[in-house]
Amino acid sequence: MSHTLLVTFIVAVALISVVPGPDMMYIVANALVGGRRSGVVSALGMSTGLAAHTVAAAFGLGMLIQAAPLVLEAIRVVGALFLIYLAVMTWRASRGRGPAIEVESRPRPLSRVYGMAVLTNLANPKVILFYLAFLPQFLTKGEGSWPATVQFLVLGGLFILVGLVVDASVGTLAGSMSERMLRREGFRRWLERVSAGVFGGLAIRLAMDAAR
Repeated sequence: MSHTLLVTFIVAVALISVVPGPDMMYIVANALVGGRRSGVVSALGMSTGLAAHTVAAAFGLGMLIQAAPLVLEAIRVVGALFLIYLAVMTWRASRGRGPAIEVESRPRPLSRVYGMAVLTNLANPKVILFYLAFLPQFLTKGEGSWPATVQFLVLGGLFILVGLVVDASVGTLAGSMSERMLRREGFRRWLERVSAGVFGGLAIRLAMDAAR
């Protein structure tokens, strides 16, 4: 894997990670009620779920790709369609979705916060589909390339690391920020439109790679 590809991957992951989604809303909600510790624990729980997704993708999908290289091309086509769907839905949400942060009146125990974060991530089918759509486009083939399983683990590890830094930072900041600041429509809509652009760009790249 080239350094340029890894840098491109990290930049894309960073842009996607800063866009508010269900995972981030969960982290923010807990941080607003339980403070910075609760926010960081929520972020750790989400990262644990992503680690499970990474291992499943690496040892299941990675071995399948090695046995049947055409599977990667099929995944890229399906992934492009899914990313287009995400881009459209994210753009639509940026134009009309209202505030959706709901918090409980009393802080949850940290063990429950962690467990619920893991389950929330694992039970989200969009996370699984996103992994299958996003990671394969950064895999390299040919002589000298790492095994697909190793590439999945490396990319998944970077995805988790960047996501954890972003989520933990959000959880830390949210503990001392007001709910009104976090609900600013203009800021959230701007981030959602950036996310839609990222999804759309990735979809185009997947489609072009599959056509080669």
